[in-house]
Amino acid sequence: MPVEPGPAADPRGHVVQFYRRDDELAESVAGYAGEVIAGGGIAVVAVTPAHRLALRARLADAGLDPAAAELAGALVILDAGEAVRQFTVGGRIDRAGFSAGIGQLVRGAVATGRPVRVFSETVTLLWDASHVSAALELESLWNELAAQIPFIVCCAYPQQLMATHREAFAEMLRLHGGATLRPAGDPPPGGPAARAAVTRTFPATREAPRAARHFVLQALGDWGRDAFAEDAAIVVTELATNAVIHAESRFTVTLTGAGDALRISVGDASPFAGAGPALQAAPGHGLSLVDTVSDAWDVQPLAGGKAIWAELRRP
Repeated sequence: MPVEPGPAADPRGHVVQFYRRDDELAESVAGYAGEVIAGGGIAVVAVTPAHRLALRARLADAGLDPAAAELAGALVILDAGEAVRQFTVGGRIDRAGFSAGIGQLVRGAVATGRPVRVFSETVTLLWDASHVSAALELESLWNELAAQIPFIVCCAYPQQLMATHREAFAEMLRLHGGATLRPAGDPPPGGPAARAAVTRTFPATREAPRAARHFVLQALGDWGRDAFAEDAAIVVTELATNAVIHAESRFTVTLTGAGDALRISVGDASPFAGAGPALQAAPGHGLSLVDTVSDAWDVQPLAGGKAIWAELRRP
């Protein structure tokens, strides 16, 4: 199916995806990169050679010409292993090397004024080589860069890595903005595992909350997490409606699932100062429904706006 042009990407963010098979990863990255390219933005991807071939094939299947996108500067493909060698010394992070290499590349892309999305397997390569401390430091570097300039970065981990270094894995999830989203032990046979994070931006239109609800329900179905569907539909509909009616801005929905928890975050361009409860979750207000069905919710101030998140848990 061709990738259709959409709204500009969320200004900034750091998300994580867990995958079981290489073809699953290629499809996800192609959608993530293809969406921003089709919307006039830039995708920077640092992948292994095998995944590079699969990504090119998936982009072509989606109706995009990878070679033409590269010539136009809309697609930048890096060798993840080479990138790692540029900013590591003896398995340790060289912060200056990161800044001068891939960091400078991302800064240049953002300087064009176009939306930018980055996908990187560099952290995964470090983790897989047992350089776990370096992997966590690299996650922090991505966070620092995303705090300075507006772009989205997505990192991906094979699911089998979740079984190693449990405490470090929980720290990695925290660095991705999901401190309460951590594995709750090994999933039961055939049951859902910690899966992924997905994000999409919607325009400030009357139809947008319905589209956001469909986006969340589709993701939950793909992840095998239908148990969350009813409450998740309520949360995203209410938060998206608030963004359209009160913030009067486009909004970005980020859905993150790990272990027994699901987090829904809706960011908009309306600034807010203070803690979540001050946002008046009063009877009859949309947030009262969010408060009722959620295990926790709050407001996170962002540069140029805010994000309201809600967390759902299931045994």
